[in-house]
Amino acid sequence: MNDLITNIKSLEIETIKNLKSSKAENTLRAYQSDFRDFTNFCAKSGFSSMPTQPKIVALYITHLSKSSKFSTLKRRIASISVIHKLKGHYLDTKHPIIMENLHGIKRTIGSRQKAKKPILINDLKSIINVIDKKNIRDKALILIGFAGGFRRSELVNLYSSDVEFVTEGVKILIKRSKTDQSGEGTIKAIPYFNNQEFCPVIALKNYLNNKLANTNEEKIFDLSDKSVALIIKRYARKAGLDSESYSGHSLRSGFATTAAEFGAEERNIMAMTGHKTTQMVRRYIHEANLFKNNALNKIKI
Repeated sequence: MNDLITNIKSLEIETIKNLKSSKAENTLRAYQSDFRDFTNFCAKSGFSSMPTQPKIVALYITHLSKSSKFSTLKRRIASISVIHKLKGHYLDTKHPIIMENLHGIKRTIGSRQKAKKPILINDLKSIINVIDKKNIRDKALILIGFAGGFRRSELVNLYSSDVEFVTEGVKILIKRSKTDQSGEGTIKAIPYFNNQEFCPVIALKNYLNNKLANTNEEKIFDLSDKSVALIIKRYARKAGLDSESYSGHSLRSGFATTAAEFGAEERNIMAMTGHKTTQMVRRYIHEANLFKNNALNKIKI
């Protein structure tokens, strides 16, 4: 009997490990941070946070709705659900009291997020032009981030062994990403640009040649994902742009919007960015075509 209990306990421990491994480390940290906020709310209100009930979650999101974006409410619900699963508890996050409450909040406050601006071609050139000639790391970071439609998490986890320069340009292996948690890997191919001053391949090659000559460190940029956002904001400000309108995501959204503006097909944009669904890519395409396909272009006054 004792052996059976021991075996079941070890299976439970192994199962929890597998559940944790199914999520990226950064994602898990975000879930835990969200759940701490929920725990604080429950402690102040005299509720149990683990396990909890749908009614308590509904009260929590009503509390949050007074100061949070709709997307934050949905993320918090997901975080509470995941932490419950990790602890072996079931929570029905599709319960009517949660879903109807969420629907009511959506109708009241709206769900549209105020998105950060994409870095478009003219913005990109302005930013690159204010980077000091000696700061080859930041130039490579921004040009590669834009040209490859990279997520910040992908950029900061690149190693020199992931890069292969070829006749046409550079091939960069992404070992793991937000939409590839199992680590199957994908390759981004970035060709040489005609304008060498803004060519991501040349910028990366110059940076790596200099870096590898001075250090054996394999991580290419050796930055945190927050640092990427701060670097973008710093150069945006220096270029005379509104730095608060840009974020780390601005490189990725800038690539997708610019590619759409120049007529790139949806599937080709998705192949570079790694989007698994068309919803977000179509938003970029719609944004790019607001003036191009505008009915007012037919009106002559």
